[in-house]
Parts: sequence; C-alpha cells; structure tokens
Amino acid sequence: MPILGLKSNGPATPAHFALEPLVRPNILTLVPYRAARDDYSDGVLLDANENAYGPSLPSHTATDATPGASALALMNEKEIASLNRYPSPTHDDLKRRIASMRGLPSEDWVFLGVGSDEVIDMLYRVLCVPAKDKVLTTPPTYGMYAVSAQINDVGVVKVPLITEGGAFQLDEKAMDEAFKANPDLKMLFICSPGNPTGTLIPLDVIKRVAENTLFKGVIVVDEAYIDFAPEGTSAVELVQQYANICVSQTMSKSFGLAAIRLGYLLASPELVQILTNAKAPYNVSLPTASLGLAAVSDEGRAVMARNTITLNANRTKLIADLQQLPSIGRVLGGNDANFILAEVLDAPGGKPSNPRAVSVYKQMAETKGVVVRFRGGEIGCEGCLRITIGTETECATAIARLAELLA
Repeated sequence: MPILGLKSNGPATPAHFALEPLVRPNILTLVPYRAARDDYSDGVLLDANENAYGPSLPSHTATDATPGASALALMNEKEIASLNRYPSPTHDDLKRRIASMRGLPSEDWVFLGVGSDEVIDMLYRVLCVPAKDKVLTTPPTYGMYAVSAQINDVGVVKVPLITEGGAFQLDEKAMDEAFKANPDLKMLFICSPGNPTGTLIPLDVIKRVAENTLFKGVIVVDEAYIDFAPEGTSAVELVQQYANICVSQTMSKSFGLAAIRLGYLLASPELVQILTNAKAPYNVSLPTASLGLAAVSDEGRAVMARNTITLNANRTKLIADLQQLPSIGRVLGGNDANFILAEVLDAPGGKPSNPRAVSVYKQMAETKGVVVRFRGGEIGCEGCLRITIGTETECATAIARLAELLA
C-alpha cells in the first residue's frame, strides 16, 4: 500500500526489510488533517481563523517589527537563564490563572496541552480502547476529531447536525437512536461555536444530553471560539455541575497565540489527574507557558477584549457587505465565531454551487491575493466559503476582490 503524501523514496536495503507491514493498518490508511497552510501561505490570509490583530500580550501591538524580541521581553531573567533545564511538568501558576479567568475553583480543574489537538488526542488515549471503542461526532464539525479517532484506532459514529435553514443544531432524536445502537460510546464531541458553522449549541441542550441516561460517556464541548460569542454562552459553568462534561479551549483564537500551541481542558479534578498521569512529562515548554501567563494577565486579557470587540464589529460589517454582492447567497449559521460561512451561487438569485465556489476560492488565492477556505464538501454547506474575520482593511480587500470575480 502506498504511503499517503510520500514525496521521495529512501533506501530499499536491506532486502529483507519492509516498513509498511510494520505500520498499524489504521495509520497506513490515514488521510491526514489538511491544514490551511497546506494550500496557500501568502496574501491576505482569511482562511485559518487566526486573530488578525496579533497576540494579546502586554505592550504588544500587531505592528511590532520584532515579535520575537517582545516574546523574550516577557520572560524574566530567571526564566531565560533556566532554558537549559526542563520546565515545570504542571505549570500550576498558569493553570491557576486560567481557572480564575474561567471561574473554576483551582488549578486542579485545568489540564494543559500542546494546542487543543493534544488535548483531544489525550482524551482518546485515556478513555478509548483501540479497535474496540467508538465516539460520536456531529458533522459538519472540526476535522481533527475524526483524524485523532483513526490514529487511535477508534470508531466514529456520525449524527449530522440539523442543517435546514442554516440551523446547525444537534439532532437529539437521531442522537438517541445512536446512543441505543451504541450503548458503550466513550465520548461525544460538541463544537460550540461550531467549525465551520460558527453556531452555538444552547446550554440547555448540552444539559439534556448530559442528563440523558442513554449516553454514559464523556461530553467534550470544544469552545475554541467562545470569546467571540455572547457572554453567558460558555459550557464552563456546567463543568462543576456535571462530571460527564468537560470543555476544551485554546489560546490560538481570541488571544492570537496560534504559534505557541497552547490549549487546555476544563474538567473535573478526577479527569484532569488521569490526563496528567498519562501525558508526556514536559509537554508544555517554558516559553509557551510564559507567553500564556502574560496573555491571561489583566493587561493581556484587556488586549484580547479590545481585539475581540473590534473583530466582532468587523464581522457585522463583512456580513452586511457580502449580502450586497451578486451571486452571494445566505450567510449561514449563528455567526458567533471569528469567521463566517457564505454561499456562492451559480448565478444571481440562483442556487449554491460547489464548482463556482471552488473556482472563486482558487482565483481569490492565485490571482487576487486573498486566501479564504472552501467548505462546500461539508454537510449542509453546499457552495460555501469560510472567511476569517480580518482587520477592517483586510475585510474590505476581500469584498473588493470577491466583487471583481462575481461581477
């Protein structure tokens, strides 16, 4: 079987050795997650849901010429002098600050990971038995749930969201049927606000699932984009009420720190300890933890709040401007994240069109210098482009280039 993505071959000797038979079959057939940067990396980048205004760090602005120097300045002399030593295995000071920020009692409720992706992978590793267990996802949703499942040789039961009218809400009746058919499901992933839907799942719905006696597993609420949503919509408030609910968040989006790879899980102390027992000893580096601490300081959180307010205002204007363009249909979903999901029509007043959306996506990146993301292959997203909210200038540029292509 060919190795997916292999660009060149290595040595063929010794003759008695072959790598492929040694690889787990689920890994050999794995179709890896396709990151935004796999396609385009130049131009106005409105494809990866990054924060266009830069890191939420004290005294840092998006126009700093030397962000690396700013990062070093946030590390004290003692930290810099200790870079030859292994870091703290727990970073309790950072965990305490995150717990306080999210309204939890102590650091015992926080698990740190190398991005949310490590958090997701660790949940699979501690809860699921390979080649035996299953989890449930609700597409359209974040692709790494399925990728991590295949890496860990875990089955995936899919119950699509209700997509009519761009609702993108849980189909509780269909979920009940899936729970009955799969009574030993280990996890349920709920992305809220969803990716690529940008839609919140109401807390009362999550509560109903938590109280549903048909499901005995762990509910993982992925809140990567929660800071762009209205206050009072986070499921963190449920973590202290329900032992079967945990919440995944990240420093990549609202805090603008995608490059440092810092995610965290808010969960019961029991689950946090189990994850801590199983993780690599020093998974989060000292520079990452130092930058994370600076970001969740009072000044860092103030920068984040200002940037979030600005991005949400830009989102409102982008939606209004898109709806003035010919051949742009509905802006789907709840629009509670730092991106929107817009339909490209086959003609003004026509139907959503995947071929035309793909064409617009490619022409935007290759001839117009603006990179968005095609999402028409997802359930309920026919003809859709996902556009990250950029600066006011970047959004205006995106609108102008779309207008040229759709005229």
